[in-house]
Amino acid sequence: MADSLASQIITAIGGPENVRSLTHCATRLRFELVDASKVDQNSLEHMQGVLGAVPQSGDRFQVVIGGGVATVYENIMHLPEMAGVGGASASDDGQKSNADVKAEARSKARGKVAWLDSFFEYLSDSFRPILGVLLGASIIIALVNLLISLNVIPNDEASAGWVFVKAIWKGVFYFLPIMVAYNASKKLKVDPWLGGAIMAMLMTPQFTGLMDAKTTTCVENAALGTKSCMANIFGLPMALSDYSGNVFVPLLMAAVLALVYHGLKRIIPESVQLVFVPFFCMIIVGALTAFIIGPIGVWVGNGLGVGLAWMNTHAPFIFAIIIPMLYPFLVPLGLHWPLNALMLMNIQTLGYDFIQGPMGVWNFACFGATAGVLFLAVRDKDKDMRQTALGALAAGLLGGVSEPSLYGIHLRYKLIYKRMLVGCGLGGVVIAILGWLFPSVTAAGQTVHGVTTTAFAFTSLLTIPVFNQMWVYAVSIAVSFLTSFLLIITFDYRTPEQKAEVLARAAANQKTAVSSVEAKGVAPAAATVTATKTEAPAAAAATTTVVNAPVAGHVISLDETGDPVFASRALGEGVGIQPADSTVVAPVSGVLQTVAETGHAFGIKTDDGVEVLVHVGIDTVKMNGEGFDVKVKANEHVNAGDNLVVVDFDKVKEAGYSTTTLMTVLNTVAFASVTPKTGVDVKAGESVIDIQR
Repeated sequence: MADSLASQIITAIGGPENVRSLTHCATRLRFELVDASKVDQNSLEHMQGVLGAVPQSGDRFQVVIGGGVATVYENIMHLPEMAGVGGASASDDGQKSNADVKAEARSKARGKVAWLDSFFEYLSDSFRPILGVLLGASIIIALVNLLISLNVIPNDEASAGWVFVKAIWKGVFYFLPIMVAYNASKKLKVDPWLGGAIMAMLMTPQFTGLMDAKTTTCVENAALGTKSCMANIFGLPMALSDYSGNVFVPLLMAAVLALVYHGLKRIIPESVQLVFVPFFCMIIVGALTAFIIGPIGVWVGNGLGVGLAWMNTHAPFIFAIIIPMLYPFLVPLGLHWPLNALMLMNIQTLGYDFIQGPMGVWNFACFGATAGVLFLAVRDKDKDMRQTALGALAAGLLGGVSEPSLYGIHLRYKLIYKRMLVGCGLGGVVIAILGWLFPSVTAAGQTVHGVTTTAFAFTSLLTIPVFNQMWVYAVSIAVSFLTSFLLIITFDYRTPEQKAEVLARAAANQKTAVSSVEAKGVAPAAATVTATKTEAPAAAAATTTVVNAPVAGHVISLDETGDPVFASRALGEGVGIQPADSTVVAPVSGVLQTVAETGHAFGIKTDDGVEVLVHVGIDTVKMNGEGFDVKVKANEHVNAGDNLVVVDFDKVKEAGYSTTTLMTVLNTVAFASVTPKTGVDVKAGESVIDIQR
């Protein structure tokens, strides 16, 4: 096994020769591979330090690391075997490094419309590199607000100390357009310094000073609390605006710059491109941005902000509920960036933002679901999931980052979304009601229904103090968190098969541990206690020695069923039955611990601790319950022979799935022997498995 995490990842990804390019975002390594089929996904998912492994379209693959992704990326790129891998020759201007080329590699696709995929990838990559400084600034704001609310420091903006502290975080948002312009230009294969320089032109004191010129006419915008000015430049009218904090203008400017930049490089001789391409770009795109692109970007941003503000004012319930309900679907695809851009625009134009409150509801519903998964992982002794969930929960609650939860857990177990969306919806209702009853008052004295903030904050525990009507926000996120948490621990997040596999693996690990202790000669105390705890229920209940056939038919070995999971005995020893009847009955008496919503699987635990899984057909979960008439409910007590489900096996065959009904003893390792009887024809209720304790 490879020594370091970096080496293990490269080995599991198919070796350095399988890597075309590698880059990373806030939480994920993004591979573009030669052949994605060479990836050992199972190894990656169970690797310590890896939160998840997500295949993408084509030969792209993502490995979710969490907050330490940058370190892992650097360790990988410094591996001797990675020398020269994933790079490319310098671009035609000779200036780009291999790292720049790798960063431009498109790492995932979202659909069949190429231009739409490219558009959202452009938005995402324009913001991803600055997530760290945005997060750092938001935490500074939160801590300052907390200290002010506790009267530790005075809220005195006239003091030099206060001005200094404010400058630490204010610089991030004031010069945000330059940062976005740099990243957007880089994404479009344009010299990023050129994009940053053109955007900086609009933020110089000389340019902003035009608003105060005698020949400039200005009009106050009461709705936004801003003023728009018109200057006369060489006889041409130019609309002036404050571009600090604006994100739409640099995104539009970079797109136009790319057209001009690449067009000039086609017509200007290579020997003089270094001088004349930037020269003409600064003149042409600088003028276009000042006269046309800038005003359009401001108009678009203001228009969208005013539209959402109108909805927040006139339909606050719809707004507060729809935002947290949409985010679970937007974030995995990267489609949440337009809303994030609007948050920044709201702060720049309105002086406050009203989207982040409902967004926080979604985030904490997500973190609540992860906490529920962690609770079950601890209970079920699922070491791998415990590590994954603990890392994801820490990244969420302390950093406000949801990707480790989404990619490491939620998208792998689709039942989580059903539980989590309830938390999103309920939290949205709470923030809508409380936000209406207890409106916020902005610094300008405006009354706004809903929770507001004057800072762009990653919604975590640390940033709660940045929200106006903090208690309303705190109650809302607590409701969403607890709802998702309780639903997960009550109804689980796994299918019966997934849960059974985890329990079987935990039991096997426990048996291995006990055997190891016994081998060292120190077993008596521990083994005796374990045996006492395990066998105690047997003393109070009739001993189960046989498991009956759940359906009439021909009994075969698990090896003959064609299902590799069951054949591996990961779910315990058992049998397969090729059914000759449509009624499936309980093979033992006990409590139904699990009843699949689709009716294809049932888990029964007898009074003396035998755990039996009945799985009707192979891959029949994909039928979504069609053809399955379930007769029981979870937590019911059934007797051997009671009807569980009536199945239309003809429909199963028509759907292209095997009708073989599998049955295993999940906790096989707890018994001296579990012996199947195969190669015989049986009726429902006849013995097919013998158990010896």
